[in-house]
Amino acid sequence: MLSNTCKYGIRAVIYLAVNGDGPKKIGIKKISEDLKLPAPFLGKILQQLAKQKILDSTKGPNGGFSMARNPDEVSLYDIVAIIDGTDIFEECLIGMQVCKRNKDFIDSDCPFFKKSHKVRSDLKSLFENQSIGAYAKGIRTLDADIAL
Repeated sequence: MLSNTCKYGIRAVIYLAVNGDGPKKIGIKKISEDLKLPAPFLGKILQQLAKQKILDSTKGPNGGFSMARNPDEVSLYDIVAIIDGTDIFEECLIGMQVCKRNKDFIDSDCPFFKKSHKVRSDLKSLFENQSIGAYAKGIRTLDADIAL
């Protein structure tokens, strides 16, 4: 459903929300080691999130990443929209193009749309209403390992 790129991005942002301490930066090497993810690939993902002001990024020996926004104000939807886009919440789940070409077909004739529309809508709502901060609090409370 979500690309690996998006999953890695979400995990890294949650990691920063759990382990970050205000403006303190965490280096890409530390993040990638702790999450067991490839550093170059993860670095590109985090730079993308920094460009969109989800994260702060600083280069250099004391550089790294930190949260640019309050984790309670960043939703899963925000990250998915930046990395994967919103097609998963808006497009046909099985990829049929007939609905794109024939808008009237969606409401009147497409049996899959009628059954999947609520699921897609509920999924979008779930992602919009689930904050990174809530995940971080849950992980801290359980003292859970987010590496795997």
